[in-house]
Amino acid sequence: MSTLHVLSHSPFGDSRFTSCLRVLGEQDALLLCGDATYALQPGSSPFERLQAAGLNLFVLAEDLQARALDTPDWAEAINYAGFVELSIEHDKVNTWL
Repeated sequence: MSTLHVLSHSPFGDSRFTSCLRVLGEQDALLLCGDATYALQPGSSPFERLQAAGLNLFVLAEDLQARALDTPDWAEAINYAGFVELSIEHDKVNTWL
């Protein structure tokens, strides 16, 4: 059973980012949106953890653009239609509030 995990809060503010990475399963995917996209700042600890994790990583393109961040080669930028598609493809969606 696959789960789409959705993070929207900064990885620097609390433990949601770390907790999410800990529970990700092999068939799961992670979508970064809002301030969670700051995890893709090159050289940061969250960036290095995501890069090393080798997971199915997606990021909302407009949130990256709003924060002047680039999409790393190991992640896929999507739009809102892509978000809906990911939600349909996975058995569950877990939003980390």
